Amino acid sequence: MAVSAIYNTGNKKVGEVELNESLFGLTVKPHILHDIVKMQLANRRAGTACTKTRSEIRGSGAKPYRQKGTGRARAGTRKSPLWRSGGTVFGPKPRDYSLKFPKKLRRLGLCMALSARFSEENLLVLDEFQMEGIKTKNFLDVMEILKIDNGLIVVPEKDEILEKSSRNIPGFKVLPVEGLNVYDVLHHHRLVVLKSSLDKLEERLLS
Repeated sequence: MAVSAIYNTGNKKVGEVELNESLFGLTVKPHILHDIVKMQLANRRAGTACTKTRSEIRGSGAKPYRQKGTGRARAGTRKSPLWRSGGTVFGPKPRDYSLKFPKKLRRLGLCMALSARFSEENLLVLDEFQMEGIKTKNFLDVMEILKIDNGLIVVPEKDEILEKSSRNIPGFKVLPVEGLNVYDVLHHHRLVVLKSSLDKLEERLLS
């Protein structure tokens, strides 16, 4: 079993905890992480970009001027892509960018992301992280004590006080176990996990 030290918000070691090898001891396969991140980013795309073709442009279908005798290039419609306000050629149309991967593969990817942070020694286990009220300065003070300038904090369940205290600080994010995902784990340099979140992680990913 992998072992990690437990620290308090004063950056003092208060104990140790055994980490599940199935979550934090896997061999990391970069191509799986790449596929999962690509899926997440693709699923965020709205796919609502739309342009009008010449058949959808509003306007008359009459010939703008006679065929010969004007000295100008011949024109059959004002909706031509060559004209200002004409139709668009091969422009974007609404489409679905979403990708789908098997549930087991998505779980494996998240476990590998957690294992990557542990193997890089960028995983920090906190005994607890409680704040009396919503205060950005207090949150930042704790991060400075822990020497973290970019991190993802994983809490067992939604914590509005922590979320609102950190949301205005670039590089920090607070997520409940249910919302944890590969992109956010890899996007932040340090991973901070509350001790109470470990059981929730096992329940979510290994059950």
